[in-house]
Amino acid sequence: MPKRHNILGLRIGPRRISFLLVSLGLFALFTLFFTLPSAIPTGPSLSKSLADHKISIPKLKGSLSSSILNPFKPAAHPPPVQKNSTYGESSWYSNWNWLSPFSSSVTLDENRSLLPPLRERAPIYCYYDTTVQKDESTKDAESELLLTWRRAWWAQGFKPIILSAAEAMNNPLYDELQRLEVEPAFKKDMMRWLAWENMGGGLLSHHLLFPMGARQDPLISYLRRGEYPRLTRWEGFQDALFAGPKAEITIAITQALRNPQVKGAKGLIPAVSSDTFQVDPTHDSLAFYDVDTVAKKYPKVAEGISAGRAPGLKSLNLLINSHLHIAWQDVFDHGIAVLKPLPEHTTYMIEPAFELATRLASCGDSPEPSSCPPNIPKCSPCVASHPMKISTPGPYRNTTGLFSIGTVPHPYTIQTLMSLRESVDIPWIRRNTERDEWLRKLFKELLGTGVGGTPRLITFKEAVAGEHATAHSLWVTAERESLPQDLDWWFGFAIPRNVTDDGKSETPVPGPERRPKPQHDPNDGPIPKEEDLAREPALLKKARDMINSKAEDDVRVRSAMEAWNLADTEAWRFARAFLARSRVERLKWEEEESKYAGGAGSDKGDGRRSSWTRWKDTDDDE
Repeated sequence: MPKRHNILGLRIGPRRISFLLVSLGLFALFTLFFTLPSAIPTGPSLSKSLADHKISIPKLKGSLSSSILNPFKPAAHPPPVQKNSTYGESSWYSNWNWLSPFSSSVTLDENRSLLPPLRERAPIYCYYDTTVQKDESTKDAESELLLTWRRAWWAQGFKPIILSAAEAMNNPLYDELQRLEVEPAFKKDMMRWLAWENMGGGLLSHHLLFPMGARQDPLISYLRRGEYPRLTRWEGFQDALFAGPKAEITIAITQALRNPQVKGAKGLIPAVSSDTFQVDPTHDSLAFYDVDTVAKKYPKVAEGISAGRAPGLKSLNLLINSHLHIAWQDVFDHGIAVLKPLPEHTTYMIEPAFELATRLASCGDSPEPSSCPPNIPKCSPCVASHPMKISTPGPYRNTTGLFSIGTVPHPYTIQTLMSLRESVDIPWIRRNTERDEWLRKLFKELLGTGVGGTPRLITFKEAVAGEHATAHSLWVTAERESLPQDLDWWFGFAIPRNVTDDGKSETPVPGPERRPKPQHDPNDGPIPKEEDLAREPALLKKARDMINSKAEDDVRVRSAMEAWNLADTEAWRFARAFLARSRVERLKWEEEESKYAGGAGSDKGDGRRSSWTRWKDTDDDE
């Protein structure tokens, strides 16, 4: 029988006494806050602030009222769709506020990524005479050489444009040139100047001038800014590179055309006064393959050109491409890091990235394999027996001289691979997975363990899309069936198709089973088991199908995984959208430029991509 309490002679049960105690407590609090302050006399011994104490209800600041977390915030239209802002499954919005941790706070759309505004590329022009009669093999060889020129400058952040006689004929001074009796060499040189002046100035390059230096090199950075206050040429380069505004170009052309001694001139430079140009002596990051340089440094190639122009130009193109590759390898003397933040069961996932690293570390075809670029006489020639170092570290390291290739997985993909499960459900996600584990492991060394998802996301976005990020890293999503075909444009040279044999010979004794195994670097993560490796391809394919599935159950589980891993999901969408936009930018420019100069220098897809076994490219892969 429940015990009853006797209070003031009244017998009260346990339930009523609990109610009584709660009532007394509320009454005491009410008395304390509303009657006590007014009953305390104000005097010199008591603070006025205590006597004037009042209960105030906290007021919500404007930060919450404008936040997307405010459930009472009125509906707002999302930002307008920008031109060329979709590709496959990716969509994006370019805005200066791109370092906001979560794109949806600006785009109001979870599937629309917030990217930095596209940097305006400084145009760099070269002149190609399409009026000269040539055989098809020579035209093809010259077009391949122009393609190498365009690709090298594009990778450095420029917009390479090939001009022809069509632009020169649009210049008002063209008729004046045609009326002059001058040397053919002078007329040929003036055509490129007229075409350049017609485009409004900027940079005028010879098609055999190539950037071979780091992206942040002072000269390349200066040229990339697109601001040239004076008409400038570079010492020792003859007519290889000019920079200047249209007004000064017009003055130089007019002075050359109206020079009384113009009949004997071979070009514009000797036909103008010495103070027309500002002469810059520094050009260490540029390589010029003029006739004299090729004859002096690369005699085998020079002999090939003398024997036959078309095959000789193909040989020269191979030489230049190999030198662009060597210059890139010299910049990244610390090697290539194929990032593997969660090493358990992700070996197959990063295989395309590792294959790319292997090709980048190998040596390309060259008519003179041990040669160096003309601007880097003491380079480290690519030697098959001593290739670049390739590592698979877990953390991202912002190290000078180290190129990073990151494979960004969707949270569903990485969780199924780590657990070796073919499918998961929502209860399992909440009970058995850590939130945003991929980003946490990626920046554990750089940021430590005491930070949240927001600083990790900001650091990730800077690593993907920062000012010099594209020159030091490449980030792709794990769900692509292959890497993009056009990565040659990302690096600025044709990536070797076949890995060169290292040239090392092995004795037949002892047999392969008794030879010592290659030493494993502990920093590259654990060595995967054969049985686990055999399961990874099927698990990755199933995860890829799940990410693209429209089935209701799949969408529900996928949405739960994304909601549980907001930072990892944002990183995955950001990397996918950034690579897609880079591709769209180049394809639109390529489509536009293919209309001019007879399509010379266009990337026509000559079949070299067929050798990349898993490397095909479709919109669906995005």
